[in-house]
Amino acid sequence: MTAQNSATLPNTIAVTQRDTGRGTLLAGLGVVAFSLTFPSTVWGLESFGPWSLVAVRSVLAALIAGAFLLAGRVPLPERRHWAGLAVVAGGVVVGFPLLTTLALQTSTTSHAAVVVGLLPLTTATFAAIRTGRRPSRTFWFAAVAGAVVVLVFTLQQSGGALSTGDLYLFGALVVCAAGYTEGGRLARLMPGWQVVGWALVLCLPLMVVGAAVALAHEPVHLTAHGVVGLVWVAAGSTFFGLYVWYRGMAAIGIPRASQLQLAQPLLTLFWSVTVLGEELSPAAPVAAGAVLVCIAVTQRAKS
Repeated sequence: MTAQNSATLPNTIAVTQRDTGRGTLLAGLGVVAFSLTFPSTVWGLESFGPWSLVAVRSVLAALIAGAFLLAGRVPLPERRHWAGLAVVAGGVVVGFPLLTTLALQTSTTSHAAVVVGLLPLTTATFAAIRTGRRPSRTFWFAAVAGAVVVLVFTLQQSGGALSTGDLYLFGALVVCAAGYTEGGRLARLMPGWQVVGWALVLCLPLMVVGAAVALAHEPVHLTAHGVVGLVWVAAGSTFFGLYVWYRGMAAIGIPRASQLQLAQPLLTLFWSVTVLGEELSPAAPVAAGAVLVCIAVTQRAKS
């Protein structure tokens, strides 16, 4: 190794560490934004029907994304990326919001958090299939352990009973994992905010029609909670959350980023207590500690 290469190596390692730290921070911000989605959806349902809420939130988010794309004079994506963007749009922009919103009509936020608890493992599985990469056994052990902890905890919170919304929740789990995986792949080829932006814009015509039809058939009773909930799920969860999430996934990889979501159900339960007034089980600190251990292991495991 030459002297020049020796001098360059520490700088390269430092840059990689900074990128990893920044990617973890961005993905973590995405998790925080997503953790507010279910409580905000419950608020939104105070003013809108489920179909109206999903359609209107998508339209608002698409308008925000479109404004950013126009301001940045971003060119259209290459034709080879449109299929992937369609998967992101179908899974993350339409599928997951619609299915979880329908589920939240009959399920509590804690019960719906089962989806989030299983999502990291499902996303990592989709990523392994899609990219051909195989995370280490330690990674998988920690991922499965964390998913089990979250699943048991959230089921215990809801009394262990299955609701009529379970099919919606498990359907949302599958389509969201597919959307996250494809979005993470595309975020390595173009800026993450553009992945989110084009996926939202792609859905805009359909969502405009959907909003017009839904608003004509579902009653609207505007309240402060309903408006705040709508604004957050549109601007916070759908645009900002996906923006930082995909940037984070591009920096640290899909499997590792997905494991940060193990903390999301616990954050959702925290917001449920502070925002919705639900009671928190004494088991929460124990589950939180176990989840943090699993996250630490997956972050250190070679993937």
